[in-house]
Amino acid sequence: MTYLLTGARLLGGDPCDILIDGAHIAEVGAPGEVDGGRAARVDAGGLVALPGLVDLHTHLREPGREDAETVGSGTAAAALGGYTAVHAMANTSPVADTAGVVEQVWRLGQEAGHCDVRPVGAVTAGLKGTQLAELGAMADSAARVRVFSDDGVCVSDAVLMRRALEYVKAFDGVIAQHAQEPRLTEGAQMNEGEVSGRLGLAGWPAVAEEAIIARDCLLAAHVGSRLHVCHVSTAGSVEIIRWAKSKGWDVTAEVTPHHLLLTDARAESSPAGPYNPIYKVNPPLRTAADVRALREALADGTIDCVATDHAPHPVEDKETEWPAAAMGMIGLETALSVVQEAMVETGLLDWAGVADRMSVRPARIGRVAGHGAALRAGAPANVTLVDPSARAEVDPSGFASRSRNTPYVGMTLPGRVVATFLRGRPTVSEGKLT
Repeated sequence: MTYLLTGARLLGGDPCDILIDGAHIAEVGAPGEVDGGRAARVDAGGLVALPGLVDLHTHLREPGREDAETVGSGTAAAALGGYTAVHAMANTSPVADTAGVVEQVWRLGQEAGHCDVRPVGAVTAGLKGTQLAELGAMADSAARVRVFSDDGVCVSDAVLMRRALEYVKAFDGVIAQHAQEPRLTEGAQMNEGEVSGRLGLAGWPAVAEEAIIARDCLLAAHVGSRLHVCHVSTAGSVEIIRWAKSKGWDVTAEVTPHHLLLTDARAESSPAGPYNPIYKVNPPLRTAADVRALREALADGTIDCVATDHAPHPVEDKETEWPAAAMGMIGLETALSVVQEAMVETGLLDWAGVADRMSVRPARIGRVAGHGAALRAGAPANVTLVDPSARAEVDPSGFASRSRNTPYVGMTLPGRVVATFLRGRPTVSEGKLT
């Protein structure tokens, strides 16, 4: 099919017409100057055109927890959120620690067709932290794994972390670390601070994250390998990453939408009252000062990208008392709106900056070919059209995700994904799955 997107604001700039022919962009020009011939017209007046979004950190739960999410439902949610590629984390059942499992997830993504699925391979066998998983076999598999993570648990053994960093150099891989010193977080329930003290919940100190990040930056520099830091949540972590980058070390980092918008105060004073486990997440929501530091770091490039850490859970795992509740929030269908609220509406990022942090950089870090490219003639037609003027109340009953554990329920957020194109094929049209 051929499509002519008329009047789109490329990266929020002046209106233009974009001609999509097959899997590629054929031409970009001023309104009325692109000859679309018999192309199907898409009125994109007032819409912002972005390269398809790329998520480095998604939990699709399949295989093993299809009650929470499947590759099909999770990638449908991704497409509705403007994503054309997602990285599926390894903490499934069985764990994605072999070529066979990552190829299964990759093929499920191909069959679903909503967006590209890049499996993340486990760093250690069974996520147990005792021996390396089959990193080379996963890299050589049909899934072509390049990102490895034990996300959900930390690779706390320094020797094992060093070996993993050394191993992935052979195929330009990256270790994505869940930075959480286990001894410092035993029994931890929420951010350690005034709120945890008042609620009587065991505190999760910032230093538990910062100590691992500092150690791993040094290890990555020592062996000359790539390190990616998952879901940065503290101001101290930002300073450590800024220092590592100033040294020229190959360290990248991500922040989640929820850590850009919400604070630990939600555990005490949410609309549903205190102790609402919808706000229980790993790493925990931090203080307002941490949120400010994270926003500034994303704006100045210290933090490279936004990653959703989309973590679906069935109702029975979240609607229980706080200590027993599962940690995690869904985010694929709200991420772009939260970033608009936290970063664009505050003047910290323009739409070109959003494209850089949510498409260009994550595609580069994950080595995702064909994604994150500038929208110009000859580029793959991975395109997201967003209505920045729309505002709507978050209602999870209409989500494509199988789970409903969003912390934004009832909040009014800006922006709406109107259309998503995956290699020239619309996966979302007029805000609905095609």
